[in-house]
Amino acid sequence: MRTRLLALAAALPLLAGAPAACAAVAGPVAPMGASARSSSVPVPALSARTRPAAAGGPCGTRATAPGYKHVIWIWMENHSYNTVVGSSHAPYINSLATKCGLATNYHNISHPSLPNYISATSGLGYSAIAKFDGDCNPVPGCVTPAASIFGQGETWRAYEQSMPSNCHRTNSGEYAVRHNPPPYFTKLRGCGTFDVPYARLAKDLSAGKLPAFSFITPNLINDMHDGTVADGDKWLAANLPTILHSPEYTSGSTAVFITWDEGEGGTATECATNKTDVGCHVATIVVSPSTRPGTRSVTLFNHYSLLGTAEQLLGLPALGKAASFPTMTSAFHL
Repeated sequence: MRTRLLALAAALPLLAGAPAACAAVAGPVAPMGASARSSSVPVPALSARTRPAAAGGPCGTRATAPGYKHVIWIWMENHSYNTVVGSSHAPYINSLATKCGLATNYHNISHPSLPNYISATSGLGYSAIAKFDGDCNPVPGCVTPAASIFGQGETWRAYEQSMPSNCHRTNSGEYAVRHNPPPYFTKLRGCGTFDVPYARLAKDLSAGKLPAFSFITPNLINDMHDGTVADGDKWLAANLPTILHSPEYTSGSTAVFITWDEGEGGTATECATNKTDVGCHVATIVVSPSTRPGTRSVTLFNHYSLLGTAEQLLGLPALGKAASFPTMTSAFHL
């Protein structure tokens, strides 16, 4: 009996520490400031009981893909794949890529920023996005009557950090309107209601009012445009866990995609299928309860694929070029 008691006493500290260890994997909670066959290479499929995510990671907690009701995009800025993946300045991002899914052959559409934001949310092709090459404000000549994912009938919000007022149409401090696509769609209804400052996200999460589609843009420092890779990494580390700990995510109804608008250092301007230009290659991370930890896909994806994926998950028709590229659902078990 004495031997058994001693063994139990030795085990109690380990058991007490287990919840803390689990929480550490997901990160600290901080206040919010036409699928195709894939060549993805996931880690071997494990039973739900023995998946690594059982230790507290955000991915692989569901053995089968649920019916996703919420899709969240987080858009970072101006960094090619090789400046982020493997970078010592991005420990959180790289940890997340390891614990969830990473598209290793993912491409932006064009340069500079605005054509990517417009094409990704509308499916417009190169000729139609040429007018946005100047990264212009949403004024006549720099807007479009095209349909967008924001107006396909689902609930939506764009959450814009440092935006001074709803649907703000000019730059202000660390807010750049060119990183906020809804004001550029002239036939879109509700911009003044649903294009909101970033702080609204925390309220929507706590109230259980997350829309079907969410577009999140950090400000110019935190999206790495004017800030560093480390700045962006710290922002994601401080903000993403709040989403991942929310009932919308833990219930298995939400998928999150983190991407970069464009790479840098290349010369090509048509990037959607360009596999050689460094400025066309960006990282995209997939975080979902059904994505197996450690999944890597070498399938060629791009922002049109991202659009098609969101539309497929939400039961929406594919817009424009989104119908011409594979979605990411099969590759990342969505």
